[in-house]
Formats: sequence, C-alpha cells, structure tokens
Amino acid sequence: MKYSSPEASDSQDLKNRLDRTGEQMAELFGVAGGQQWRKYTGGVEPREMSPQILFFGAARLALEPAELDKVLEKMREIGAEIQLE
Repeated sequence: MKYSSPEASDSQDLKNRLDRTGEQMAELFGVAGGQQWRKYTGGVEPREMSPQILFFGAARLALEPAELDKVLEKMREIGAEIQLE
C-alpha cells in the first residue's frame, strides 16, 4: 500500500470544517485526547497520521450508523471489545 499522511494543515482544516474541539476530533479518530490530536495539527514537527487512524476517522464520517455497526460487530467477532461513546 502506498500512503501519504495528510498535512498538519489538512487535519486542522478538517477540524475547522467540522467545527469540533480537539477533544472531539480525538474521540472521532480514536486517539487518546485533545493533546494527542494537536500532535497531528501543528508544532515544530507534526506527527504523521497512520493510515489506520485516518481510516477509522474517515469511516466514522462517511458511514451511516448501521454500516459502522456492521464493522464494529465484525471486530467483535474477531475478538475485540469495542464500544463507541
């Protein structure tokens, strides 16, 4: 798989378009918290977003709740314990 992470400005632009806080973006993308999210949006050396984190956030934005539930159920079948707030 060839993958290039979004630029820090892309992640910040998404946050602005969605009108969400850093904490809300962290929850959406499944990262530890607002401080973690900020590592993707700025600083001297912004962190690159892994494809897994980006995929999870994009899925939550793109899929209808019933579609996302199917994915979460498949994760549970595989052995994960997951509950989105």
